[in-house]
Amino acid sequence: MVFSSLIFVFAFLPVVYIVNIILKNRVSNLFLLGCSLLFYAWGEPLYVFLMLFSGLVNYTLTLTMDAKQDRRKQFLILTVVFNLILLGVFKYADFIILSINSLTGSAIPYLHLPLPIGISFYTFQTMSYVIDVYYRETPVQKNFFSLLLYITFFPQLIAGPIVKYHDIAVEIDHRAVKLNGTVHGLRRFVFGLSKKVLLANTMAIVVDGLYKLPNNEISTSIAWVAAIAYLFQIYFDFSGYSDMAIGMGEMFGFHFLENFNYPYIASSLRDFWRRWHISLSSWFRLYVYIPLGGNRKGIPRALLNQVIIFFLTGLWHGASWTFVVWGLYHGLFLILEQTILNVGKWPRFLRHFYTLLVVLIGFVIFRSATFAQALVFLRSMFLFHPTTGIGARQLMVLLTPTTWFMFVVCIVASTPIAKFIRTYDQKRIGNSLSYGIAIVLWFACLFSLAATAYNPFIYFRF
Repeated sequence: MVFSSLIFVFAFLPVVYIVNIILKNRVSNLFLLGCSLLFYAWGEPLYVFLMLFSGLVNYTLTLTMDAKQDRRKQFLILTVVFNLILLGVFKYADFIILSINSLTGSAIPYLHLPLPIGISFYTFQTMSYVIDVYYRETPVQKNFFSLLLYITFFPQLIAGPIVKYHDIAVEIDHRAVKLNGTVHGLRRFVFGLSKKVLLANTMAIVVDGLYKLPNNEISTSIAWVAAIAYLFQIYFDFSGYSDMAIGMGEMFGFHFLENFNYPYIASSLRDFWRRWHISLSSWFRLYVYIPLGGNRKGIPRALLNQVIIFFLTGLWHGASWTFVVWGLYHGLFLILEQTILNVGKWPRFLRHFYTLLVVLIGFVIFRSATFAQALVFLRSMFLFHPTTGIGARQLMVLLTPTTWFMFVVCIVASTPIAKFIRTYDQKRIGNSLSYGIAIVLWFACLFSLAATAYNPFIYFRF
């Protein structure tokens, strides 16, 4: 994995960038499409054909939908059902079979299909295009290869952000690669890589080391350290990938929307979801919540719609009831905020503390392999259990001075302090400070990749 990441950084990305500059837009689209397919085939040599098949079916059905004005709705339904079946078979088939077998006592054999990398992301992107064409938010794309580039573009193909077609429709055919954009994109890429390699990977060592302990060794201190470490791991892992994707997109003349906005400074769960995985939240709001009626049909219906959205949000993250419960847990607190809690009138500190605590507990459920493991960690967090034996030794091994320092860095990097520094740097120093920091971080990432085992991005499996 280290070798593959170094090939990407030192060979694939520079070569693709240089050749893309030389080529004109239409030819460069074909070139970028070929490189994106090669990039995906490097990790999924067979499932690249599944992605091509999905793109061809969606392209054909959407063209037909646009041509047959009197049957638009039927073709929309057909296209959406096709995408959901494709996602359901490869991601949820065994989960459904397991649930049926558990409830009925039957013995339906499992399919054991490997999960295609990024299938949730590119399926949602494709459906957003189809729905936008149906509602005439964007014109139908008659060039198959241009549509396929949108679906497969390698910077955000396997872990987002989820890009809506109408956000980059113009740039697919008309874009310019500028030196300023390249430099900004490289800086953004390095900062994202640093989040992943230096922060998320350090936290991952702590999380994995504590979550593999036997249940009887999970003390109060172990449970809290693991929970806080995972809070940072998942944020810097996912936001780091989003930063890398946005940076690479800018290098090639594409401008993707932001996917994170300092979610850990949120003052309510509603505020948190405006800041966390923004592309997924906005996707569900536009394509599910509003079509269900949103808040236009009264408060009870609006609350029900929110429950549906967060059930789907949890299910989107993985084929497990722990993810579903995590989604419903967030939905429950959103409903409580709107009906009982009245969070907006609380003192600022209390609002932040409440939000972080709810998010932290939710991520314990999200990270746990089973409900039993989640309950063990949650019980230990709130009912005192001393640290002894194997657990104490594991804490001593994992919590090195470097790890403690990284915890402090994670706290600082989770706040807008870095944003304020960049703004000051841009206005007073001409970006020299941020570029200097980026160079230092770049070499730190290279040393870290060479010295430690590489951890894949968490959201690759979604």
